[in-house]
Amino acid sequence: MIAILLAAGYATRLYPLTKDKPKSLLPLGKQLIIDYIMDEIDKLPDLNRVILITNSRFAGQFEDWASSCDRSGKAPVTVLDDGTTNNDNRLGAIGDIIYTIKHENIDEDLAIFAGDNIFTYSLTDMYAFFKEKNAPTLIAINVPDVEQRKKLAIAEIAEDGRILDMVEKPSEPKTEWGIYAAYFYGKDIIPLFDRYIAEGNPPDAPGNFPSWLYKIMPVYAYRGDGECIDIGTPENYAQTCEEYKDR
Repeated sequence: MIAILLAAGYATRLYPLTKDKPKSLLPLGKQLIIDYIMDEIDKLPDLNRVILITNSRFAGQFEDWASSCDRSGKAPVTVLDDGTTNNDNRLGAIGDIIYTIKHENIDEDLAIFAGDNIFTYSLTDMYAFFKEKNAPTLIAINVPDVEQRKKLAIAEIAEDGRILDMVEKPSEPKTEWGIYAAYFYGKDIIPLFDRYIAEGNPPDAPGNFPSWLYKIMPVYAYRGDGECIDIGTPENYAQTCEEYKDR
């Protein structure tokens, strides 16, 4: 299995914090945001490689980060530059996934994560669920705050975990299950990324692909016992730093 970390965005809502530094490399407590993510990814069995895809503006900083990490006994990290330079010519998350697959000739199961979302649910438990179902698997987090749910993809989930319905940013959320950017896909799903684009679907948010996929084949959601934090504003970052200052 190969893990892809999506880190090619420009995080303009966090300016000026991210004008010259990617969000993933912002400090949080005693680590960087990306370090919390890597701590969990490194627990996955069957992991052969981690590919972090970023843009030309930040590739050098990620290469410095990767070279400073002690990867002894762990899957190697490759930093991949997608060649984009600003928010106007970015490929989008799905575009970056396809770019990574083709550039690296990937023909293995995939674990795909936003490179800036920290989480506290068990990734290894989610992976075990994926292996049990042998089908595309998303993470679902219970979100009590209705206003927060309006900002997410909200799923209706069957008892066995199969996704019955998924709506992006609903004005009236039907359930409390928010879908965040963590995905497991078998290698049989890889050709469907090209089909998704060929049918004229948008290449930006990574959640758009499973929103299309569940309509043509079974897709499952693992109900995570924990939280997922997507730091989107300077105020939100400051609040999260306060929460993590002693971790």
